[in-house]
Amino acid sequence: MSNKEVYGLFNDSFPPVLDGVTLTVQNYVRWLVDRGLPVTVITPWNPFDPAHPDFEMHRYFSLPIYNRHPYRYGYPRVDPFIWYNVRRTPFKIVHAHCPFSSGRIARYASRYHCVPLVGTFHSKYRTDLERSLPAWGVRWQMKRILDFYNACDEVWIPQAAVEDTIREYGYRGQLRVVDNGNDLAGDLGGDLATVKSEARRRLNIPSDRLTLLFVGQHIREKGVHIIIDALGLLKDKVDFEMHFIGTGYATDEMKRHIVSLGLHDRVTLHGVLTDRHLLSDYYAAASLFLFPSMYDNAPLVVREAAMAGTPSILPLGSTAAEVIVNGSNGFLTDATSDAYASLISRLDADRDIIDTVGAGARQSLARSWDDIMNEVFDHYQRIIRDYGNRHR
Repeated sequence: MSNKEVYGLFNDSFPPVLDGVTLTVQNYVRWLVDRGLPVTVITPWNPFDPAHPDFEMHRYFSLPIYNRHPYRYGYPRVDPFIWYNVRRTPFKIVHAHCPFSSGRIARYASRYHCVPLVGTFHSKYRTDLERSLPAWGVRWQMKRILDFYNACDEVWIPQAAVEDTIREYGYRGQLRVVDNGNDLAGDLGGDLATVKSEARRRLNIPSDRLTLLFVGQHIREKGVHIIIDALGLLKDKVDFEMHFIGTGYATDEMKRHIVSLGLHDRVTLHGVLTDRHLLSDYYAAASLFLFPSMYDNAPLVVREAAMAGTPSILPLGSTAAEVIVNGSNGFLTDATSDAYASLISRLDADRDIIDTVGAGARQSLARSWDDIMNEVFDHYQRIIRDYGNRHR
């Protein structure tokens, strides 16, 4: 391996953990490898380690995070092997998708090898920290997060509205918007009506039933209880079925809530679906994608639903809603169960608008990872070139 030729991708989670950021990193790996480029992934150790013959991976010591199964927190300071592996890997550029343990290793790798560091700001980290740490711990971690992004040669955000969050955290440097892509394009290509009809047939869903979908972490911050309460308001008015896909600390609460509202025969919790073909069927079979989250920045799941021609209902004022033009490529309403139930009832009475807006979502929100990675690769080359010019 020649000097400084490896593209390093760093994140605090990687499959078998599945979420939007993990899928983003996974697709970066896939499309860089498809270009014939050497890739090394740095991520915390996980007892389940899928095969990765096409790229190198170094995992470091980790422990489970209480109440956040299957997430793990990495402790690189107690793992001497990760530092040895980072020093012996000839990085060309390092890209951190998380400011915590993997981000700190990426910062070290950048300094040790004298290569540029890119950091993507994906999540509302303060919200996560406030759920698990006292106020002094949140302040300390927020300072470390800000120090990380200030150390980056370039900071990326997945959509423009995310700038408000990172500025609120105190970052004053330049930002670049780099979209996320969609890895379901191959499964969901072709005539939209046929794709949706065939998906319903495979899943045994009646063609005329209003089918509702949520994909994501089952946590309160995502608004899952807003959805369930809205379904309770609709159960005697609308013929629907609801599918929740994912897992999280609120899953047991959700099950009890569903039973208490008498929705157990109309709502299914599937857990995590690792089969992307099966997941694409659920996206295509859905009439509406429900995502009442004020927590998310640029959720991949909204774009995945859009690829299937399934429009999302997002909360007014949310960061995620920036890409939505109400009634054109999605729907916006207040983040309350009453507002969601009222809108779903109106849309059920006018299915044509769902189809029209779904087509608009597919046209405006669904970009393939192949397209996105052409842009990413160009940015990488520019950053490497500019870094070299500055450090001659």
